[in-house]
Amino acid sequence: MKAMTFLKGAVLAAGVATLSGCGTMHAIGNLEEGAGSTFMEIWDKWTEAEGDIAEATMWKVKVKDGVKLEDVKDAINGVATNRNIKNVGELPLSEELKARGIKSGVIHVMSFCNPETARKMTDFSPAMAGFLPCRVNIVEQADGLWIYTMNMDMAIKMGRKMPAELKGPVMEVRNTMWEMLEKGAKGEF
Repeated sequence: MKAMTFLKGAVLAAGVATLSGCGTMHAIGNLEEGAGSTFMEIWDKWTEAEGDIAEATMWKVKVKDGVKLEDVKDAINGVATNRNIKNVGELPLSEELKARGIKSGVIHVMSFCNPETARKMTDFSPAMAGFLPCRVNIVEQADGLWIYTMNMDMAIKMGRKMPAELKGPVMEVRNTMWEMLEKGAKGEF
């Protein structure tokens, strides 16, 4: 384990040294505090997942056995209501597949947005629009239901430093998404 940590550190140091002449050091200087540890967390998940970038960049929690889909959705919507974030749409994908004659376990996509924060974020970085709206996905696997959402620490910590008037609201959205996973997994509302 120590050898692997040393190897990762050496590879990262070599990479930074190699790229320092092409603006990398300037970009690194613009990152939020915690960018390096978040990068390493994602790197570790990526290697463990044998290169599956989606697995590496998502937060996921297993839904407690016995908790039904409707309870998960109600809990997630309850968090949204309590935290003043709007449910802007749902896609019961598995129901659509069944309507097309395709057998499917649950795949339910829920979309959420805080319009004011979304506007501020896209003013800061128009490309962030590609992450909008925030999605929470409930997926049935062989061992039960799982909830997935994007690891928002990746977007927050590995990006340019945000002004305080943006970072506060973005952290509120981040914390709301995390709470949705926690409460949704237990069916708590």
